[in-house]
Amino acid sequence: MKPSPQLRSEREAGVLTLTLNRPDKLNAIDNPMAEALLDALSAAEADPAVRAIRLRGEGRAFCAGRDISAAPTERDLELVQAVSRAIVAQRCPVIAAVHGWTVGAGFEWTMDADIVFAATDARFKLPEASLGVFVTGGLVATLPAAIGPMRAKALTLLGEPFDAAQALAWGLVYRCVAPDELDAVSLAAARRVADLKPEVASTFKRVLNQIGLERFERAVEEESAVQRRWGAGDAPA
Repeated sequence: MKPSPQLRSEREAGVLTLTLNRPDKLNAIDNPMAEALLDALSAAEADPAVRAIRLRGEGRAFCAGRDISAAPTERDLELVQAVSRAIVAQRCPVIAAVHGWTVGAGFEWTMDADIVFAATDARFKLPEASLGVFVTGGLVATLPAAIGPMRAKALTLLGEPFDAAQALAWGLVYRCVAPDELDAVSLAAARRVADLKPEVASTFKRVLNQIGLERFERAVEEESAVQRRWGAGDAPA
């Protein structure tokens, strides 16, 4: 795995912790960050010593979504979707630990994870519709699977922010904890997963995803098709 200032990697026994590291930008996703994360996930997939992955963000937020300081490109879409596919297809379980703002593609990546812990200060938002862009990360599969079609439509069309308590009540996160407990609690969970027999953990993940997210690949393909069509100038005015 190539080192990158935008992504910090730490190993502890069977747990690999990957930290989004653009705190001055609230960890907004640019191509170097997405490329580094994809590279790290690919390396972990090939390393049997990695038995659990923990994804977190440095600074005041988990991830503020895609960096909109530059116009979106085809490569942006490819990378965001590739990371999502890598998280879902990853052999070992992926645990997300989120705090502060978790927005757009950042939220979509958490929905690709297997277990999500949220600090009580976490705030979530899906602003894509108001920006005239479409969602990514397989969200059209993961979000309805978690909360049902009607609430998924409301969250994406209205784009209203919601807090950790609401996310917990709706089933978008597994557990809420105090901000100063997030790292310890999520790491403890990752250690428990890493202590399982690797075949047991990977089989549970694979079969649950096969049934619960059977349309994930189709979702990513449909999202990419809409993004490309709108990116070509056909987005509604």
